[in-house]
Amino acid sequence: MDRKKQWEELERATGYIFQDPSLLERAMTHSSYINEHHMLKTDCNERLEFLGDAVLEIVTSEYLYFHYPTENEGRLTRLRASIVCEPTLDFCARAFDLQRFLILGRGEEATGGRSRASLISDALEALIGAIYLDGGFANAKEFIHRFILNDLEHKKLFFDSKTILQEMVQKEDGSGHLAYELIEESGPAHDRLFLVRVLFDGGEMGRGSGHTKKAAEQQAAYQAILCLRKKQGLDQTCI
Repeated sequence: MDRKKQWEELERATGYIFQDPSLLERAMTHSSYINEHHMLKTDCNERLEFLGDAVLEIVTSEYLYFHYPTENEGRLTRLRASIVCEPTLDFCARAFDLQRFLILGRGEEATGGRSRASLISDALEALIGAIYLDGGFANAKEFIHRFILNDLEHKKLFFDSKTILQEMVQKEDGSGHLAYELIEESGPAHDRLFLVRVLFDGGEMGRGSGHTKKAAEQQAAYQAILCLRKKQGLDQTCI
C-alpha cells in the first residue's frame, strides 16, 4: 500500500481528515526510521509526542474535573495518571489498529517494535499533537474524547485492577494476603509472553497474560475482579 492510501485509511479509522498530511506522516515516523535513512532528527514523531502529551493532559484534566465533582485533587491526579499512562494509551490505540501505520526502521521492525506498547502509545500522543497543529484544540479534544475518554468506567476497572482488587479483598478479609505468581514465559526474547496468576491466601483467583509481567498481572487482577463481582451478584461475567 502506498503512503497516500495508507494515510487515507488511517484518517477513515480516526474520523479526522488532515489538511496537511505531512503532519500525519511525521506522527507515525519513529526515530529508528529517520536514523536508518539519515534524515533530520526533527523528522521523527518525538516533538509531536511532546506536544500531544500536553494536550492530552489538559483535556483529561478538564474531563475529570467536571465528571468527578466530589473527588479531591489527589484522587483526580491518580485517575489522570491511570488514563494517560502507557498501557492505557496502547490499549486505546489498538482499537483502531494504529500499530499498522507506524513507520519503523528495519531493525526496530525485526525486533517486534510494531507490537511494543511504548512505541504505540508514543505514536498516539504524536497523533494528538498532529491533529492539534492541523485542526486546532477542538478537533484534538474531540479525538481524545472519542478514543481515550470513552467507556472510562470500564477502562478504570481494567487499568486500576490491581488497586481495586486489593481494596476488594481487604474489605472482605483484611487479614488475607494477595500475591502474583509467574507461571510461564514463552516467545522470543524481543516478544516475550508472560502468564501470571493472582492468589489470595494461596488460592487462585484469576489468570492473565501479557507482553510484560505488569500487563499480565493487571489482566489476572481484572479476571479476579470479574469473578468477585459475579459472586456478589453484579452484572459481570466470570471468565
